[in-house]
Amino acid sequence: MTFQRPTRRIGIMGGTFDPIHHGHLVAGSEVADLFHLDEVVFVPTGQPWQKKDKHVSPAEDRYLMTVIATASNPRFQVSRVDIDRGGDTFTIDTLADMQREYPDAELFFITGADALSKIVTWRDWESMFDLAHFVGVTRPGYTLPGIGDGEDADATLAPLQSEVDAGRLSLVEIPAMSISSTDCRDRAAQGRPVWYLVPDGVVQYIAKHRMYAPKDNAANQTSVMDLADSRESAD
Repeated sequence: MTFQRPTRRIGIMGGTFDPIHHGHLVAGSEVADLFHLDEVVFVPTGQPWQKKDKHVSPAEDRYLMTVIATASNPRFQVSRVDIDRGGDTFTIDTLADMQREYPDAELFFITGADALSKIVTWRDWESMFDLAHFVGVTRPGYTLPGIGDGEDADATLAPLQSEVDAGRLSLVEIPAMSISSTDCRDRAAQGRPVWYLVPDGVVQYIAKHRMYAPKDNAANQTSVMDLADSRESAD
């Protein structure tokens, strides 16, 4: 029986995207280039189970920001699979659904190194590597404890080394990953500009909907609105 290579290579980038920023987009673009992906599907989480104790913006807002941010790149798509499923979002479910949607494709799950460092706590984490090749995007100079030989290796992450050795996990350095959604939210809440950290359309969306302005601070809400009109503000 002759083995036929899947006709398509699909990247799956799951995340809260609260908000989506240029680091996510650069990571998607770089991984698409390095792994010769036909497209990258961004999948905003529905209810992230690991953030139940934190405030997360409504799924529809995060979905729309992701659509706005990716619209100009024909290789980028956005899926509602996690949002429409309802309930807590688990990556194993995301990958199973995407495999059904792309039955003849080879899947590449793109995630940040910070998330990857907690992967052994995810539901059915070992089974996930049977559904997709994992690509961990890291900041330059960042090393993931447990990967490689070193005295500082985190023993709890040692199982990931076997996935690297098996060719089912790769690490890629992405300079723009120094941008974080947390920093973007904090800046918006403080009335500071987020231009050039997130796509222009997302800046406008954040301003229009006052996404991260403190609810009890009208002055801060006004300053967040002004962000859309102050592109040249000093950072």
